[in-house]
Amino acid sequence: MSRRLPALYALRAFEAAARHGSFTRAADELAITQSAVSRHIRTLEAHFACRLFERRGRALQLTEPARLLLPGVRDGFESLERACATLRVEDSILRLKAPSTLTMRWLLARLSLFRARHADLEVQLTSAWMDVDRVDFLHEPFDCAVLLGAGTFSDEWHCVRLFEEWLIPVCAPAVLGEQPWDVSRLQQAELVHPTPDRRDWRRWLQAMGLADQVSLKGGQVFDTLELGIVAAARGYGVSIGDLAMVAEDVHLGRLALPWPSAVSSGDSYYLVWPKARLGQERFERLAEFLLAEVAGMQLPDVQLRR
Repeated sequence: MSRRLPALYALRAFEAAARHGSFTRAADELAITQSAVSRHIRTLEAHFACRLFERRGRALQLTEPARLLLPGVRDGFESLERACATLRVEDSILRLKAPSTLTMRWLLARLSLFRARHADLEVQLTSAWMDVDRVDFLHEPFDCAVLLGAGTFSDEWHCVRLFEEWLIPVCAPAVLGEQPWDVSRLQQAELVHPTPDRRDWRRWLQAMGLADQVSLKGGQVFDTLELGIVAAARGYGVSIGDLAMVAEDVHLGRLALPWPSAVSSGDSYYLVWPKARLGQERFERLAEFLLAEVAGMQLPDVQLRR
């Protein structure tokens, strides 16, 4: 026996309006007019013989029937998108998402080499600021991503570990001076914080046994490692950097290492992509290339501490 379902476009309009709490934003997402969204919602309300939304001032509220309907509709569209994604492939293009600091300081140069050696495969790179690195292959337009994390990713993804994150203090060569740094100099230094929660300095100081001796108060606060590194290179203080991210500047004399001890953050950079996506050979070629680049990295000679 066939089941009569509402129109798919009406259900899509309902899901978008419920998610945004706005007919206007739903219309923008679906590239239709606000009046079209309203018509689709009225179609559903007629089908189910109940109200789905209520206006309370400027706020758009779900009714109780709408709250019951929404989870199933949302799951249904996610299942449809997941099924369609397995058959959606462009053999000559990989759309890659990556953190902004990694992009500028490591990945961009490597992808230029990759394109030169693999002219048949274009990598379209999107650099994104992410306080916590993440990707949503269902809703974001990416085929793969490089993420910093502990490796606890979805079972539905392939995951290739590239390299570990090692945190280390960095400064301008003029700030370094001629004498080795000790706790006293670190206490007097202007600390630059790459993250608002100051977690990178905190991790390094705790691993070095200096957490009770060096204050984290004061100093310039940024929201990316890149900005912290740039500020340090320009002489504004001592920042925390990633050993791989600062290696080139250290070799070229643009940055110095006042305390040559790097501490493992516990995280690593990973290349990830969905197992269900067609054209797996494209991802494997990129992973093989990046791993070869990692193997050839020349890092500064420092003490590594876990």
